[in-house]
Amino acid sequence: MGFLDIKQATKSYGSLRVLHETDISIEEGEFLVLVGPSGCGKSTLLNMIAGLEDITSGEIAIKGKSMNGVKPADRNIAMVFQSYALYPNMTVAGNISFGMEMHGIAKPEREKRIGQVADLLQISHLLDRKPGQLSGGQRQRVAMGRALVREPDVFLFDEPLSNLDAKLRVDMRTEIKKLHQKLGTTIVYVTHDQIEALTLSTRIAVMFGGYVQQLGTPKEIYDNPANMFVAGFMGSPSMNLFPAKVVSADGRPAAEVSLADGKTAAIPFASDALSSSIGKDIILGIRPEAITDKDGADRNSKAVHIVDAPVEVTEPAGSDTFVVSQIGGKDVTGRFRADVAVKAGEVFPFAFNMEKAVAFDPKTEKRIA
Repeated sequence: MGFLDIKQATKSYGSLRVLHETDISIEEGEFLVLVGPSGCGKSTLLNMIAGLEDITSGEIAIKGKSMNGVKPADRNIAMVFQSYALYPNMTVAGNISFGMEMHGIAKPEREKRIGQVADLLQISHLLDRKPGQLSGGQRQRVAMGRALVREPDVFLFDEPLSNLDAKLRVDMRTEIKKLHQKLGTTIVYVTHDQIEALTLSTRIAVMFGGYVQQLGTPKEIYDNPANMFVAGFMGSPSMNLFPAKVVSADGRPAAEVSLADGKTAAIPFASDALSSSIGKDIILGIRPEAITDKDGADRNSKAVHIVDAPVEVTEPAGSDTFVVSQIGGKDVTGRFRADVAVKAGEVFPFAFNMEKAVAFDPKTEKRIA
């Protein structure tokens, strides 16, 4: 039993089921991120934990106590919204203390907590200002401060950074991670941004179509995606996915792929896991950083294989150059070193690190190796 347990939870609106049987157990101090595209069910699940949405079936429990039918105010949770939801006519201090006033906490204790949280979030100099006088990042800190003073069992974050500009999002991401490391609080965090999910979480639940597609650590999700949706959704740039056929090359399984110039290449796998799939079609998955220029390849890998392929596009990106070729009829992106002399239109050696390759069933889209 975890600190927060979601057991076979579902949500339906009439005949439309938007969240299917969901089981997640969250330990105390864990940072769980629910990530997925719009409409996948992540915000619905968060609202069910908060009590803002009723559960159609199943159970949600906090510290062993069922929350089914328990009002939001009685759940000892705190929520940080995308819209900040600050009272414009109140000062920062008033916004932070409002929830404590409603819970009957004495003024000396309120002032003590306000001071502690303001110091922690570095907003002490803003306490007498009103929300209209603050930047987006400052408003988000105030919204977090209002949640922190409650000292809840669970913090719920609903896309809290999506209204901020790109640089501020990165800065606030770092601040939230520091805060979690310092306080050890239990957090459930909703986002559609997979970079946020990978950088903030201790575990990720990738959601799509009302189902949890995969639950695991950031490394498990990134390195060992359970299916093609997870593989394509997580990572930036996303994992390359292209058709191949399993063939035998020098006595071991290899991925035979077609190249843009009409040629084919057989790329040996790092293991014999697909020995029983010789002759079968697969979808080969390999991340851009595992397709490099020859000298940039991982020297510790024993399964780096060179494929000479026509270059379609080069995309300089400062510290790297992304190089695109057509393989299996799909655009496949490699991450080359910035100073590699490579040009569109030429045939260039691409180094595939097959220790990082995964294979999916084209019909079920589930991982097979």
